[in-house]
Amino acid sequence: MMEIVDFYRILQVDPQAEPEVIQAAHRTLARKYHPDIPGGSESRMVAINQAWDVLSNPKSRNAYDQGRSVVTASTNPPAPRPAEPIWSQGAPKPTGPASGTVLDFGRYAGWSFGQIARHDPDFLLWLARAPIGRAFRAEIETLLAPKPATATAAAPHPRRRFAHR
Repeated sequence: MMEIVDFYRILQVDPQAEPEVIQAAHRTLARKYHPDIPGGSESRMVAINQAWDVLSNPKSRNAYDQGRSVVTASTNPPAPRPAEPIWSQGAPKPTGPASGTVLDFGRYAGWSFGQIARHDPDFLLWLARAPIGRAFRAEIETLLAPKPATATAAAPHPRRRFAHR
């Protein structure tokens, strides 16, 4: 049985990746594993370049994909697709009433900011600083702001100043 090297795996990209994504992956991995760089690997660089040579040319990529699909189909049955997005598998379900914006991405997809604040406030702090969450920064800061003391708490007695005569 002939085994085909998985060039997509070598470049760490999806087989449906756009050519620009494959090029970016090649450049990134080449910078990381170039033999002239400390920690580089000549054998790894050879594999990266071989993968790039095949996947960068549309004709050779098409031929590689056709050969790959024949071998893959004959050796591996198709894996069942998960019913839920991969990032939400095994994630806890939101608790409590929804309040605020509901996320439609990431590990907390389907959760509101209020539910996330009760479960994982550190995630909201991270999200407010991340580029994707900057639009939500004001809402997150308001949600995570310290609450004022309740009226039932005893107020401290003010100190009285006495004038010295």
